[in-house]
Amino acid sequence: MIPHERINQAADCLRNGGVVVIPTDTVYGIAAHPHHPQALARICTIKGRPTGKPIALLAASLDAVHAFGATVSPAAACLARAFWPGALTLVLPCGAGYEGFRIPDHAQTRELLTLCGGVLRVTSANLSGAMPATTAVDALKDVGLEADLVLDDGISPGGVASTVVKIEPSNALTVIREGALSATLLHRALEQSCNHDQPLQKSSAIQ
Repeated sequence: MIPHERINQAADCLRNGGVVVIPTDTVYGIAAHPHHPQALARICTIKGRPTGKPIALLAASLDAVHAFGATVSPAAACLARAFWPGALTLVLPCGAGYEGFRIPDHAQTRELLTLCGGVLRVTSANLSGAMPATTAVDALKDVGLEADLVLDDGISPGGVASTVVKIEPSNALTVIREGALSATLLHRALEQSCNHDQPLQKSSAIQ
């Protein structure tokens, strides 16, 4: 359990443009506030990640996803009801493009997200191409020493990155990265919850 004063310290750091390593239900992440482009650039530098590669958003709630401007289609709503909070990232229409959103199944991380306005840009806390960190110690070895703060909550219970699914305006689905949740499980959930008749298409995974 992370002390509340430590969470408040992390929220202050992020709101002021800092970079923080945070725990989630899947793997540890490195976070920045979406209103601070320089913090996002720092994350890319720290990870050795291409600057043009999008960084998904962790959200405190579905209301926060809506408030950020995302369009949640019927298919997306079905998956959100079935798997949020949890290890599913939904890539949704948002503004002129698309954004990836996930609500983590980690109460203290959602508390941090709420303190930061509802969403944070978060990517796995490891060097680009390396295995995701499942402990704060692992994150420190890869990227944590370059961050402003590290929140330690022990071993990540999931240990596997989220599954990433893109939701088209037509409700067509494409699995971009199969992670903690299988494509078969997602397809079954759609069939059972909203009689969705669009086939679940799988594309090549994001590297």
